[in-house]
Amino acid sequence: MRKYLGNAFSLQMLSKFPSTLTVEEVSKEDIPSDVYSVIGHPDTANVLTNELGFEVKFNREAIKLAPGDILYVAQLMGGRLPEGATTLPEGFTFKYFKVTIE
Repeated sequence: MRKYLGNAFSLQMLSKFPSTLTVEEVSKEDIPSDVYSVIGHPDTANVLTNELGFEVKFNREAIKLAPGDILYVAQLMGGRLPEGATTLPEGFTFKYFKVTIE
């Protein structure tokens, strides 16, 4: 079982079809600090580092989720981050989701 942190979920991430998955909203405190980052935008990684309290690396990597894997998704709400952001601008938030592949 691997644990990932990404800023999006795509069907391309599934390793086989048919697949069954569960998606649930979680809090930022539920995200373990040992997740493998697949955050595809440098500014998002910088802001998440400050939001989550542990280093989140920028890593534009395609992954394949296998049964038992978990993808935590940090979904930015409020628009696009301004270039060079390290904190969330006013009116922006993250919603966090846990995607479990069964």
